[in-house]
Amino acid sequence: MKRVYVNEQWCLGCHLCEFYCAYANSGEENMVKALKDAIIRPRIKVEEKDGISFAVNCRHCTEPLCVKSCIAGALTQVDGLIVIDQSKCVGCFSCIMACPYGALMPNENGVMQKCELCTTNSHGTPECVKGCPNKAIVFEER
Repeated sequence: MKRVYVNEQWCLGCHLCEFYCAYANSGEENMVKALKDAIIRPRIKVEEKDGISFAVNCRHCTEPLCVKSCIAGALTQVDGLIVIDQSKCVGCFSCIMACPYGALMPNENGVMQKCELCTTNSHGTPECVKGCPNKAIVFEER
C-alpha cells in the first residue's frame, strides 16, 4: 500500500503541506475561499526542533494502537488504511494517547481527525505531496 513518507533532510519547515491538507479537506473548490481568514485544521503538522523540520502524519500502521484503543469503534482498518467514522467518535482522546506518532488531533468540534491519504475527499491523492515545494513529502510504496 502506498503511504506518505517525509524526508526531514529536505523539509524546509514552510508549513505549506498543512495548508494544502486543510484545503483538500475543506470541501471547497477554491483554495483562497477555503483558507482566507480561516483557522486551518490540517491532518498533517510540521514539528520543528534544533533546526530540523518534520511533517507528522498518520503512518497507517499494520498493527494500529489507535484502533485498538478506540472505545467507540470509530477507528477501523480498511485495506491497510486507518479511517475514522467521525459520527462514532466520542472525543475521549484515547487514540491520541495511544498513537506513538502524534498523528491524531481533534477538529473544531472535538472529534478526532487524521490523515486518510485524501481518500475521503475529492482530491484522491495526498495534496500535501503535491504542495511540497522541496519534494520532502512523497507518496510511494516501500
